Amino acid sequence: MSDMSLQDTQNEDSSEDDEMNLEWLTLEDSESIRWASTPHRYSVAPAVVIGILFSVVLIGIPIIVASYLQYTNTNYVVTDRGLYSKRGILSKNVKQIGFDKVQNISYSQSALGSSLGYGSVDISTAGGSGVELQFRNIPDPASIQELIAREIDAQQQPTPDDSTDTDAVLNEILSELRAIRSAVTGEPVEEPPSGTRTVSDERPTKR
Repeated sequence: MSDMSLQDTQNEDSSEDDEMNLEWLTLEDSESIRWASTPHRYSVAPAVVIGILFSVVLIGIPIIVASYLQYTNTNYVVTDRGLYSKRGILSKNVKQIGFDKVQNISYSQSALGSSLGYGSVDISTAGGSGVELQFRNIPDPASIQELIAREIDAQQQPTPDDSTDTDAVLNEILSELRAIRSAVTGEPVEEPPSGTRTVSDERPTKR
């Protein structure tokens, strides 16, 4: 799904996001939020229907109230570092998974969810058993799965600092190899003259 489609989904739920309380969320320095949402508003429809049917025996209203409170007290967040979820009415249950631990991402939609525009995203971790984190009944789960996949890919891309560190390590290894050869052969260590290409200089330029 395109970025424009994801933006349209976020705009549709902007009123819900504005009312969302994210005081429970603790971010690291320079960590920024990419997406945040409650479950889709229509995901409470089945509970409302059941509550209405059972209202004649006075248990329908508690069903509706409990479903609404669960809906308003459930938050899902995607940042540029990882995934967060918060559930709980009287108590908070907060889970966090860094992108470096994510092994697999999948999404699913029931027949009702497909018609109303919501579904769930399941996240599995390396070494974990089954689904470690689930975004339940969120709007447009396909686009959220794609967003998470893009953030993971961006996290895995090497930065310029990483490249510089690698070059320094390789050059240090070359210096040690020259010293070992000098110790074995008795020849003096020949340092490369000024202007000689180093490991970083020898890398082909991408076109």
